[in-house]
Amino acid sequence: MGKNGLQVAIDGPASAGKSTVAKLVAKKFHYIYCDTGAMYRSITLKAIRLGLDLNDEEAILNLLKKTRIVFEPGDPVQKVFVDGKEVTNDIRSTEVTNNVSAVSALGSIRSELVKRQQFLARDGGIVMDGRDIGTTVLPQADVKVFLIASVSERAERRYKEDQTKGISVSLDQLKQDIEDRDYKDSHRKISPLKKASDASEIDTTSMSIDDVVKAISRLIENKIQQLSNNKAD
Repeated sequence: MGKNGLQVAIDGPASAGKSTVAKLVAKKFHYIYCDTGAMYRSITLKAIRLGLDLNDEEAILNLLKKTRIVFEPGDPVQKVFVDGKEVTNDIRSTEVTNNVSAVSALGSIRSELVKRQQFLARDGGIVMDGRDIGTTVLPQADVKVFLIASVSERAERRYKEDQTKGISVSLDQLKQDIEDRDYKDSHRKISPLKKASDASEIDTTSMSIDDVVKAISRLIENKIQQLSNNKAD
């Protein structure tokens, strides 16, 4: 346990509800929330805007080293800034969503962003969500959660989300996109999406957001209790 609280790692596939519940859990425990996916999306967006080849690892790494990615609290969503300009909505575009897996698979990009993520988490009191937090970024995290949900449930969630933003993509297309994303994320060579051996798996398919937050909160409260009992001994 860091001086400011626990390190909480929440992993899972696309649209399993990670960022939604991670934000609420962080708020409940007064912890920092770090959306690692937004970091990968931010550098993907910048590379697309500059017309870079998304397989040109050296060019994207050079770009990343000169890129400042900052999170700021916002309601209802955390605000994301790249080099001082807000990109909160831009990084959720279909173009970024369909290309972020390619950029995330580049070894040196992951390595650079993992260093930044570990620095953010060094004192604890943080909830971090992504694909490889419990396995690679924070392997010593106090609490590890792996969220899953059926493809059709995740597509429905994404569909509703897109509709509120005025993005029109068919449900069938979203199912296909999510299946493709799952395959890319779980088959990439570096830090593939997989459940850490000591993570608690929660299937969110038939659960409300509130139920998932409660389930994760119980895990955190149990861990805090366990650590305080150990100190008492």
